Amino acid sequence: MSDSAGGCVEPRTAVTEAEVEALVRGICFKTGPPRRLGVEVEWLVHELRDPRLPVSPERLEAAYAALRTVPLRSALTVEPGGQLELSSPPAASLMECVGTVSADLDAVRAVLREDDLVLAGLGHDPWHTPRRFLREPRYDAMEACLDRAGPAGRAMMRATASVQVCVDAGYEEPGPLGHVRRWWLAHQLGAVLVAAFANSPIADGRPTGWLSTRQLRWTQIGTGRAGAPVLDADPRGAWARHVLDSPVMCVRRDGGPWEVPRELAFREWIRSGTPGPPTREDLDYHVTTLFPPVRPRGHLELRMIDAQPGDDGWIVPLAVVTALFDDPEAAETAYRAVKPLAERAHGMPAPHNPLWRDAARVGLADPELREVAAGCFAAALRALPRLGATTEVVDAVEAYRDRYVARGRCPADDSLDELRATAHGARPRPTHPHGKDTPS
Repeated sequence: MSDSAGGCVEPRTAVTEAEVEALVRGICFKTGPPRRLGVEVEWLVHELRDPRLPVSPERLEAAYAALRTVPLRSALTVEPGGQLELSSPPAASLMECVGTVSADLDAVRAVLREDDLVLAGLGHDPWHTPRRFLREPRYDAMEACLDRAGPAGRAMMRATASVQVCVDAGYEEPGPLGHVRRWWLAHQLGAVLVAAFANSPIADGRPTGWLSTRQLRWTQIGTGRAGAPVLDADPRGAWARHVLDSPVMCVRRDGGPWEVPRELAFREWIRSGTPGPPTREDLDYHVTTLFPPVRPRGHLELRMIDAQPGDDGWIVPLAVVTALFDDPEAAETAYRAVKPLAERAHGMPAPHNPLWRDAARVGLADPELREVAAGCFAAALRALPRLGATTEVVDAVEAYRDRYVARGRCPADDSLDELRATAHGARPRPTHPHGKDTPS
């Protein structure tokens, strides 16, 4: 959701530990009645005639140059591997958000179509070896930092795409819409969302053994960079400690390559003052280099959902999450449904716990995750009309429930079926990764 909530600080003033904690507490959780939401939709960009063919950097650059001339309400950005992202402005309702992003996507697709390119709704590129498209100091430093944990960081940067749903932090007071409840719900429901919307089972043309390879990549990056804080009764305090104790990715320089320190927590940087005391601007930047599955940026950014197939597949997770967070009855139902799942996490933060690993590996083939997903989809379907959702949006959620959730499946299963059919010489059933999906 493109707004200024991610900016935690004013620049050029050195910070103390106490100031960092106060800033993070006061700005990264802005409480109030839930009334705004947003979505960030990431896409791989493929050849229209054959998605297995690589798109040259020159063609991508020409296409993106053309897109920069198109008036859009959403913010358009390009990811390190050439993925395209649209971040909606904050919306006052689900349908306002859907309308804005749908119109922007129509405009983007029209421009790409002129160059025989298409947006691909896949959580991980199934065919291409990850490669860098953007060459900027930030991404050079990020790559150097993530390489220390292995190749997963490069795959995450270059070959993954998601649907990120942004909801308000919630009320200060307790209850189904209170910020403590919503923070807890986001981390427990997150595993259900991983399982229900898994759509990345293939890399380098072969099954990885995980239905959400994208989530696997995030897990492999490590707890300091891509892990959540321990859940407790004080989300603000937990997140502030996490920010202070997480490793610094890089120290920016006005000229030349950025420094990539080894095992330097932000707290240690403050205490040592080396290299140079960190400023409020450094704090702001440090927060943007943390990639937990739920990131507080004034609002809550749910980052665990794979990109979805079809032109409009992204609408389903947006609608389901909105209903389960912003309708009090649905929020209470979801809370009760996911509560038993918490035991499977063994008190370990997401996504580095058994619950999240099972969700990413086997999806809704897990009986408990399937049962909870069915209950959450039913609650969302009851709530969506109360939130002003159109018949088309309700029908899309219902069709997804019938096609996938009720059958213990997810879009990743379609991709695997198609791969197996192709391997045996059969004509695969089309799954429409670049077009409208027709529920069966």
